[in-house]
Amino acid sequence: MSHPCLTCGACCAHFRVSFHWAETMPTLGGTVPEALTERFDPHRVVMRGTWEPSPRCVALDAEIGVRARCSIHAIKPSVCREVPASWEYGAPSPQCDKARLAHGMPVLTQADWDFPTEPTEPPTEPPAPIAPLAA
Repeated sequence: MSHPCLTCGACCAHFRVSFHWAETMPTLGGTVPEALTERFDPHRVVMRGTWEPSPRCVALDAEIGVRARCSIHAIKPSVCREVPASWEYGAPSPQCDKARLAHGMPVLTQADWDFPTEPTEPPTEPPAPIAPLAA
């Protein structure tokens, strides 16, 4: 099973993503591409598209509820890193729940994180022997 966020994308299409403008300045350690943001107030910028009546982050590559990925995942804003998926770390996430419900999806439960650790059925055949390497 893959991470539930990879088939969701609801939070990126529900909330305004605002953060300090310094996160767009490489000289200050920022990583978020400035071109993907717009000014919100003297101290904050927002990810383009998230300040709209129907928010959708410009960095979101998704069909909500089917497949989702952040095109700048490795360098995303701090506020995005601070919103966990519900039960990912053993507790519900009100932001995750609210966004999923707004998009008609059920909230995540602890069961969504219960990945099997062993095969559920034994193999029907033994594995094929490995041929020795030629010298």
